[in-house]
Amino acid sequence: MPLVRIDLAEGQSAEYRSAVADEVYKAMTTTMNVPANDRFMVVNEHKPGDFIADPAYLGIERSPQCIIVQLTLNAGRDLAIKKAFYKALNDGLHARVGLRREDLFVSLVEVPKENWSFGNGEAQYAQ
Repeated sequence: MPLVRIDLAEGQSAEYRSAVADEVYKAMTTTMNVPANDRFMVVNEHKPGDFIADPAYLGIERSPQCIIVQLTLNAGRDLAIKKAFYKALNDGLHARVGLRREDLFVSLVEVPKENWSFGNGEAQYAQ
């Protein structure tokens, strides 16, 4: 159950934001074994002074159109799965919305399964 946060500079259309969210979901379901309908996402737009992505860290030239995607997800996926996700998401966003490959920053935050409650005040994944 990933919880996805998508942060980007303000000024993009609703269609663009929706397409970005769709591509994140598609990459999760095709590479990370995320089941259908497991879609929980928050998309936030930020004013230029409130959205900072270093334009040259690690020699990667980022533009002001950089997108930051953070997934909080169950721990346990191996490096090959994570790399496949990064590539699928980068490829998908480049093809669908024309995002420059340099302008995608992804962070995975892994947590134990008992750290989720999907409703009803229960820990559905707890042992």
